[in-house]
Amino acid sequence: MPTDPAAALTVRAHEVAARLAALDADLAVVRDARGPEQADDEHDPEGATLADDLARLVGLRRAATDELTAVEAAQVRLGAGTYGVCERCGGPIGADRLAVRPAAARCVRCADLG
Repeated sequence: MPTDPAAALTVRAHEVAARLAALDADLAVVRDARGPEQADDEHDPEGATLADDLARLVGLRRAATDELTAVEAAQVRLGAGTYGVCERCGGPIGADRLAVRPAAARCVRCADLG
């Protein structure tokens, strides 16, 4: 991960966008398999049903969308000069935290508080 915040956020945005594209492709496959002409898999003893797969993929997509929103918000904070400042306490967000989570909006202490 680059040490420059703008570069780190750009890299992260591209990673999340690629993950979203892959999830969308997987969702399309599952939705197609659930079409009206397909056999009922709800009673298949061999594993997860298509409904389970769909629910899992929808959850993963929601998490990725939330992460992309957080990255975009961090890019706005960077442009506004408030990147690296905790939105809750106003203190600095540690460099180690930002290296791992470049979109972090809170310091570790405030993030732990919820």
